[in-house]
Amino acid sequence: MTEQKTRETMIQVSDITKIYRLYDRPIDRLKESVSLTHRNYHRDFYALRNVSFEVRRGEAVGIIGTNGSGKSTMLKIITGVLTQSAGTLRTEGTVCALLELGAGFNQDYTGIENIYMNGTMMGFTRAEMDAKLQDILDFADIGDFVYQPVKSYSSGMFVRLAFALYISVDPDVLIVDEALSVGDVFFQAKCYHRMDELKRRGTTILMVTHDLGSVMKYCDRVVLLNRGEKVAEGRPGEMVDLYKKILAGQYTGNEDFVDGQDFGVTSVGAAGLPDGGQAGDSAAGEKREDSGEDAPGELMQSRLPVNPNVQHYGNGKAEIYDIGIRDAHGKLTNVLLKGEEFSIVERIRFHAEIESPIFTFTIKDKRGMDLSGTNTMFEGQDIAPVRAGDEYVCTFRQRMTLQGGEYLLSISCTGFEQGEHTVYDRKYDILSLTVLSNKNTVGIYDMESEVTLERHEA
Repeated sequence: MTEQKTRETMIQVSDITKIYRLYDRPIDRLKESVSLTHRNYHRDFYALRNVSFEVRRGEAVGIIGTNGSGKSTMLKIITGVLTQSAGTLRTEGTVCALLELGAGFNQDYTGIENIYMNGTMMGFTRAEMDAKLQDILDFADIGDFVYQPVKSYSSGMFVRLAFALYISVDPDVLIVDEALSVGDVFFQAKCYHRMDELKRRGTTILMVTHDLGSVMKYCDRVVLLNRGEKVAEGRPGEMVDLYKKILAGQYTGNEDFVDGQDFGVTSVGAAGLPDGGQAGDSAAGEKREDSGEDAPGELMQSRLPVNPNVQHYGNGKAEIYDIGIRDAHGKLTNVLLKGEEFSIVERIRFHAEIESPIFTFTIKDKRGMDLSGTNTMFEGQDIAPVRAGDEYVCTFRQRMTLQGGEYLLSISCTGFEQGEHTVYDRKYDILSLTVLSNKNTVGIYDMESEVTLERHEA
């Protein structure tokens, strides 16, 4: 029996189900409660359905999944905030949960007062909290704000103080839900360094995060949830690869895992991936597995989560009727690994004669700032005159150097007529683009620096 199997189980989740009753109107709740015939006016919504897994002492386990997959619901059940509808739960030791910013904090109390209040709630004496206070203040590093009411704190101050408090008590189990996404990169690095220390001392860590890079680097195992059900459980690389398929709507439910194989993700990793991806999630299990080859007559964008409310304009002389993003293996996806080569493919149909069309793409952040992009004119590709009925397939190949995160892709076909810039077809934010990375540097893109160190001893 291996050492891992002999570890003490700290969290045992067995067939946990959480059902919410949904009513169309508020009055229906009252009607149901007073109905003599016990008529139901509600419909059941399964936030979780028969989910089982265990976490052993000293393990770091991540839970990932799209919005509405039940991740936070599961953590709230484990911490006692919610009660399951069915199934059993067993936890061992002291459990500290950092679920929401400022949860458990009295808004009118100062930071110092909240430290002592929460310490008392966790079972520590005043003397024990006196001994821990300086370490908490040093780690939080919020200065004199610790003497101010916490209602005046920024979200970053909240998480600094809360995290400093919870890790100072050396819990047996530390549960973190998205809290570390707040704060600058230096504080996040300090938090993860402290979590490493806790893990080496035997603390069990259960985390839900949008930062899949952290999942790749810090988790021993990952549980993947989708629509309230456990999809799979395994090595981080395997689960991130499967998560990519769910986001892109290419999950079939028949995926097999090869023992010891990490699907090529570990070397690149994953980070900054938001827990969104609703379009991909809604199509999960309905779109066929992408083999890298297109079916006759099939549009690439039919297998991608295209923005249903895309804004477009132009004079109609040209039409970009299909768009696709292909990864380094040629598969259609809107989830890319930082550092890998990828292609943006545009299919354009012309409805009139155009002297010299120009094809473009632009990648923007969620705030609308242009981050990168190019066009056929910049790349020295002069396109000959086209006639009505002609079609072009334009492929832009490049390496992804943007940081892990979410971006938006815009495309267009333009040109010049009598010296004036003319837009034939432009589509804004037609696709979302998710970049996974296990190494984010400062700024919006990675300069791919190479480090050389020379040590000269005294």
